[in-house]
Amino acid sequence: MTRNTVHSMLPPANHDEQSRESFVLSLKTHVSKNITPGNKVEMENVVVPKFRRENNRDPWSLKELRRAMNRNPYHQMWGSLMRTGQELMWISVVECVDRQIDAMTVAFNKKKKKLGGVKTSPNMKLPGYITAVDIHTMPGNYQTEAYPGDMRQGAIYDRGVHLYHHGSRATDDNGRLLVAFMNGEYPDHTINRVLEEGCSTGNSTTAFCDLYPDAEVHAIDLGAPMVRYAHARADAMGREIFFTQGNAEETDYPDNYFDLVVSTNMLHETSSKALPRIMRETMRILRPGGVMAHMEVPVRYADMELYDQVMRGWQTRNNGEPFWDKVCSTDTVEAVKAAGFERARDGYITRTLDPVNDPRRITNVASSDNMHRYILTGVKPA
Repeated sequence: MTRNTVHSMLPPANHDEQSRESFVLSLKTHVSKNITPGNKVEMENVVVPKFRRENNRDPWSLKELRRAMNRNPYHQMWGSLMRTGQELMWISVVECVDRQIDAMTVAFNKKKKKLGGVKTSPNMKLPGYITAVDIHTMPGNYQTEAYPGDMRQGAIYDRGVHLYHHGSRATDDNGRLLVAFMNGEYPDHTINRVLEEGCSTGNSTTAFCDLYPDAEVHAIDLGAPMVRYAHARADAMGREIFFTQGNAEETDYPDNYFDLVVSTNMLHETSSKALPRIMRETMRILRPGGVMAHMEVPVRYADMELYDQVMRGWQTRNNGEPFWDKVCSTDTVEAVKAAGFERARDGYITRTLDPVNDPRRITNVASSDNMHRYILTGVKPA
C-alpha cells in the first residue's frame, strides 16, 4: 500500500488500524478496476436498448441517461459499493485519529518555536455550501470543532486522503503539477509571494515551498481545524507557510499582493454564485501581471460522452459533491474573462512529479482518467 507522507503530526496507525485501512484500499481498488467497467457493458447491452424500445430513440441528455442507468440493478450495486467504500474509508481512519489527536495537539501547542503561522477567525460566518453538506462524506466536513484549537478534522482528512486516491499518488503531487504548469506556460514569471486557496491540510502547499524556495507561501481554507492542522503539519515537515482561515470570495489580503494565486480541486466545492466572486477577489489581490491557475478534476462535460458524464456525475448526488455537475458544465473561461483577466483559457495537463525537468503545457486533449488534470488560467492586466 502506498503510504501517506510521513511526518510527526500524522497519527500513526497500529496493526489493527493498518489492517482496516488496507482492506478499504483493496475494496476501493477492486470496485474501481473490476466492477466499474461493467457499467458501460450494462449501458450498451441493457440500458440503452431498453430506452430505445420505450422511446424509439437513444438518450439525448445527461438527465435521461442518468435516470435510465439509475434503474439498472448492476449500476445500483456498483453505486452501493462505491458509497460503502467511501464511508468505510472514513470509519477506518477516525479511530486512529481519535486515539491520539488530543495529545498530539497539546504537544504541538507547547512547542516554543514554530515555522510559519496560523490565523483563525472564531466569528467568521461560513458559507452554506460548506456547512450544508459533509463534502466527500467526511463526517463533520472541514469546519467542525469540538473545542477551541481543535485539529481533528485536518488529521482525519490527512489520514484518509491516500485511501481516497487508492493509495496511488504522492500527497503533494497536485502542487508539483501546478509548478510544472507554471514552468511550461509562464517560465519567466517571477514569484515572490504565492497563495493557495482552499488548501485543506496543505498537502499541495508544501510543494510550493520546495519548488519556490525564495517565495513567501500563504494558504487559506474555510475550515479552522484544517488550517490549524495544516500549520502543524507544515511545521513538522520543516516548511514555513502562513495559513489563514479565510473565504476566497473575500479575503483580508491587500490589493496587488500576490504574484501567483492557485487552487487544487477547490472550484467543484464552491457554488455557482461564489465562483464569480472568487474570480473577482483573485483579480484584486494579484499584482499587475500576476497569474491565476485553478487546477481541477479532469471533468468537462462538454468534452465527454454521455456515459462518462453519468459516471463522473454520480458524485453529485451520492458522494457529498453537490456542485460537481454545475461546475463541470459551467463556462469557467467566461467567468475568468468577466473578472477582467487577460489570456483566459483552459485545457488539460498530464501528471508529473518532476516539474523542473518535465514542465507541462496546456493541451485540448480531454481525458477523465486520473493521470490528467483540468487547468483554468488567466493573467491580471499589467
